[in-house]
Amino acid sequence: MEKATVYFSRTITPEKVLELYKMVDKKLNGNIAIKLHSGEKGNQNFLKPEFWKPVIDHVGGTVVECNTAYDGARNTTERHRKLMADHGWSKYFTVDLLDAEGPDKVLDIPNGKVIKKNYVGKDIENYDSMLVLSHFKGHPMGGYGGAIKQLSIGVASSYGKAYIHGSGQTENIWTSDHTRFLESMADAAASVIEYFNGNIIYVNVMKNMSVDCDCCAVAEDPCIKDIGILVSTDPIAIDQACLDLVSASTDPGRDHLLERINSRNGVHTIEAAADLGYGTREYDLIEID
Repeated sequence: MEKATVYFSRTITPEKVLELYKMVDKKLNGNIAIKLHSGEKGNQNFLKPEFWKPVIDHVGGTVVECNTAYDGARNTTERHRKLMADHGWSKYFTVDLLDAEGPDKVLDIPNGKVIKKNYVGKDIENYDSMLVLSHFKGHPMGGYGGAIKQLSIGVASSYGKAYIHGSGQTENIWTSDHTRFLESMADAAASVIEYFNGNIIYVNVMKNMSVDCDCCAVAEDPCIKDIGILVSTDPIAIDQACLDLVSASTDPGRDHLLERINSRNGVHTIEAAADLGYGTREYDLIEID
């Protein structure tokens, strides 16, 4: 597989996100789903609607999210819609909770390492392509959160999230074998890419990087200085580039973030995804001023 192209800028502004997006040699067609993280109630680190507004306005798609599988402000359709309004998403954009109503759509994963099915919100059928807007940061279970997590846990329905976490056994949502959980995320991401036939563009923003995810109501403050914006058509390459940029950082907070990533073996999700063949860990980083 040829090296992937990853565009990168150390300037972090809404306008720079749009500039890098326009550099990608791909056009998203039809109805475009814009997958992002709505931010759990109480979380201080998630990227706000105003930050994403220029690129979303340019693309003209629909902001999509899915309900969570744990207690909080996003675990029912009613609560999640209220939070989307409270956080400003509904003020600026058309918002669609993909799993607002059942039944889930089941995506097959015939070559999955662990899981052979992925449960996603049925409203995914309304879209032809996807823009994945990811806030790169740490994560309590996955080690890090980036493009692959957005494709997997992010697009999965509430039931689907429990299914991935439990490596195919929803009752084991918090107790399944950790390596199998990481591989289940890689499996689930493969099914979403297959569903959209690769018509996806990925943006990772390395800003407000805490060891905790935006799904945490109580999260640590960011521990490392902001690094930049990355855009690619390859979810594996963009996540690998983010890990490499963290490792190369000379900021004093680097080790704290790396400890979170490495203690959860976060890179294994990337390894499993590469084995499945829907991207590559090899990339050319094209830096833009």
